[in-house]
Amino acid sequence: VQLVESGGGLAQAGGSLRLSCATAGFTFADYTIAWFRQFPEKAREGVSLINRDGNTYYADSVRGRFTIYRDNAKNTVYLQMNDLKPEDTAVYYCAAADYTHPELLLRQWHLTEYDYWGWGTQVTISS
Repeated sequence: VQLVESGGGLAQAGGSLRLSCATAGFTFADYTIAWFRQFPEKAREGVSLINRDGNTYYADSVRGRFTIYRDNAKNTVYLQMNDLKPEDTAVYYCAAADYTHPELLLRQWHLTEYDYWGWGTQVTISS
């Protein structure tokens, strides 16, 4: 199983980045794919997710600025990040959760619901 994030880097406040999460080794279409981020010395937090039905969810801090979408033909999920802010600076991780998890809908932001994780990509936003 592989989840590989890419697209991170340095951007200025107000700018945009698009993160990609390329996956392999599992039935992509049956998984909820989420983006989490982690600030230094803080717990990992949910940013956005998309389930197998294409329903999307966003943290309040990014709603209206970030858009998540998936391409099942490419086994890839994207996170388009616009109007970036310095407080978006973090390591961004993608993760995959099997839709059969019985409590996934209620616990979709819980790290323990996710079966597979990528290694992360650094996003740095300068003011």
